[in-house]
Amino acid sequence: MTGDSASDRHDEVERAYDYFQTGRRFLAERRPAQAAMYLERALRLEPDKNSVREALGRSYYALGRYEVAAREFGELLGRAPANDYAHFALARCLLKLGDVPGARREARLAVAMSPGNDDYRRALDDCLAAG
Repeated sequence: MTGDSASDRHDEVERAYDYFQTGRRFLAERRPAQAAMYLERALRLEPDKNSVREALGRSYYALGRYEVAAREFGELLGRAPANDYAHFALARCLLKLGDVPGARREARLAVAMSPGNDDYRRALDDCLAAG
């Protein structure tokens, strides 16, 4: 029986990886709705995979679903607090949602973690300009 459960788990991991790769491809092709569909499937199978959460958050952001994207990036930060991209992405979401102080805090963290990143610096500038 152990072989069956190990085999099932292996199949599940493979399926999650396939969903993840398909989702990433759709995201690269600027097809975020299709990406989100596959990435949600991958996340159901592998809820602890930070890479899936990041890609799903990016899909939601591209769809204008800023609140859901913010939740994904927040969850990612709960698991990986030193993820500079997640701080940057959360800042962008919070700014879109009108939480300027929260956005500014997250953008400052992203810049502090990766001071040479021009995207992070621009996000901080946007937050500072917003108030």
